[in-house]
Amino acid sequence: MAIPKIKHYIAGQWMEGAGDGEVLHHAITGDPVASHTIEGIDFKDAYDHARNVGNPALRKMTFQERGLMLKALAFHLMDEKEKFYEVSKATGATRLDSWIDIEGGIGNVFSNASLRRQFPDLPYHVDGQTVPLSKEGSFVGHHIMVPKEGVAVHINAFNFPIWGMLEKAAVNWLAGMPCIIKPAEQTCYLTEVMVKNIIDSGILPEGALQLVAGYGNGILDHVDMNDVVTFTGSFETGKKLKTLPQIVENSVPFNLEADSLNCAVLGEDAVPGTPEFDLFIKEVRKEITVKCGQKCTAVRRIIVPEKLVEDVQIALGKAFEKTTIGDPSVEGVRMGALAGREQLDEVTKRVAELAKTSDLVYGSLDNKGEAMGADWNKGAFISPMLFVNQNPLNTEEVHNIEAFGPISTILPYKNMDEAIAISKKGKGSLCSSITTANDKIAREYVVGAATHHGRILVLNEACAKESTGHGSPMPQLVHGGPGRAGGGEEMGGKRGVMHYLQRTAIQGSPTTLTEITQQYQYGGEYKDTEKHPFSKHFEDLEIGDTVITAKRTITEGDIVTFANVSWDHFYAHTDVTSLEGTTFEGRVAHGYFILSAAAGLFVQAKKGPVLLNYGLEECRFTKPVYPGMTIGVRCTVKEKVDQEKKDDIAKGIVKFLVDVYDETGETVAIATILTMIKKRDQG
Repeated sequence: MAIPKIKHYIAGQWMEGAGDGEVLHHAITGDPVASHTIEGIDFKDAYDHARNVGNPALRKMTFQERGLMLKALAFHLMDEKEKFYEVSKATGATRLDSWIDIEGGIGNVFSNASLRRQFPDLPYHVDGQTVPLSKEGSFVGHHIMVPKEGVAVHINAFNFPIWGMLEKAAVNWLAGMPCIIKPAEQTCYLTEVMVKNIIDSGILPEGALQLVAGYGNGILDHVDMNDVVTFTGSFETGKKLKTLPQIVENSVPFNLEADSLNCAVLGEDAVPGTPEFDLFIKEVRKEITVKCGQKCTAVRRIIVPEKLVEDVQIALGKAFEKTTIGDPSVEGVRMGALAGREQLDEVTKRVAELAKTSDLVYGSLDNKGEAMGADWNKGAFISPMLFVNQNPLNTEEVHNIEAFGPISTILPYKNMDEAIAISKKGKGSLCSSITTANDKIAREYVVGAATHHGRILVLNEACAKESTGHGSPMPQLVHGGPGRAGGGEEMGGKRGVMHYLQRTAIQGSPTTLTEITQQYQYGGEYKDTEKHPFSKHFEDLEIGDTVITAKRTITEGDIVTFANVSWDHFYAHTDVTSLEGTTFEGRVAHGYFILSAAAGLFVQAKKGPVLLNYGLEECRFTKPVYPGMTIGVRCTVKEKVDQEKKDDIAKGIVKFLVDVYDETGETVAIATILTMIKKRDQG
């Protein structure tokens, strides 16, 4: 029977490399799965297609449209997930392992789809606040961020063939850039299945996604200044790629996420019999055995109080005894195999190196054990192994050598300063964790160790039920780490999207910058409108539409009445005898009363397109208002954000800048209100 050849998707076509290629084997049975080759593949075609087809299509879409595209893709992939689970078995993964990869990756797409709400309804992003640059306010500055005009090239690791792709691609798609995916050759057959499913769905515009499966020699030959490169894998390989002449000469952004010697710390308070001790053992066992230890975030160093070394060693040994190894499709199997025999050979070498300076206290390379439903000698099976190193501050190997499998080492510490010092000897990691019920211990460790770890989990009974665990980076938070971990940063919610946008400072008049940003800039020209903005449907409102209200004189009775209604009897509003030594000249109106009075001036009472007012942003009270002062309001359309149709009501969000001023024309309060406004077309 012929071995299927993995295909590439380039320039809108599926194609095979020339020649027989290299054969990939099933991690459990050892049988051939597929072959891969890049011979005869022209990477330049992929770059040209991405830049000329995919990039323009995505750049034209708004953030809202891109976000809804991701939402549709995530729902589609969830419907198709069982197809991916079936193929994932060949990687040696259990159902839980595959869940992290498959549904964890899809969850990342969902999360990025939701980020659309943090961006404007534009193809580009308006970053931060207006910066005053002149005395009279006629010259201001701002920042916009536009999608880069190139392609994101993602070179991924073998351990997460789906999550590794989706956690990066979802971000560049939301930003408005296409991508070329280069999965690691060992498991690229699973990535191929998902890419084909995505392409067949038709949800993404053509050119938004291309696939190069297998070796990627020469894939970075065509990068230029508009591209972004990400790499996940070994630090040594990443360093070589990062220093390629074309990367350096073109100043190509390069995000490196490298495997690191992550650590889990047990607090001195978490002794046997406490919930935290049990949580620590459970978490460490999980991090050593999930994905057969093949995670860039897996626990490689177990840092525990020296008095608890034996307790931890015994408890972990008992936990490992319950870890059944074998074919993931067999009921009861809790750990599968490494990704392949080559990986097994590599881990074996690293274990031998660790054994030179550390004592092996659990597991053995010689004891092959039993694989449920499988032949241990045909698959890439390995048992969990646990070392102890009694002198971690004066031993280098345990902090430099990573066996990328279910292998970890216990390291004792005398006090928290020593625990922090041991954690830092890894020269930078993606993540660390500390298990303790003592918040002061947690604070001491986090503040002391944060310089060397990209993420720190504090685990205790209070959060254990909902904690995602030591090894689970979340799309809302940054993922990466300093030093050996690569010094990169990805995901992180809105922060991650910024890596695919070019930030540009813009300067000009408030009116000009209003037009560029499509957000009203304070001091810009108002647009006269015959109809009150609250009488207009969403489509009819324009940025700068303004209603200038009638005026109202504030009285002492207003202040007293508001105090009685609100129960806010703060002395500055109610006790004029207590004002000595304050900044107030007399009884002052409540800021919230001024805002309420402003609403009374600008709100149109009769029923119209406005459905509701649901929020307030950036509210400031800038000048005291005393009895006898007169206020007026300038209410201006600041920004519009389209919304998907729900409950059969087509609508959008409109932000109004509410500028409350006194009889001198000086602003006394300013805020942004958020309103939901119907569209004309309800079909």
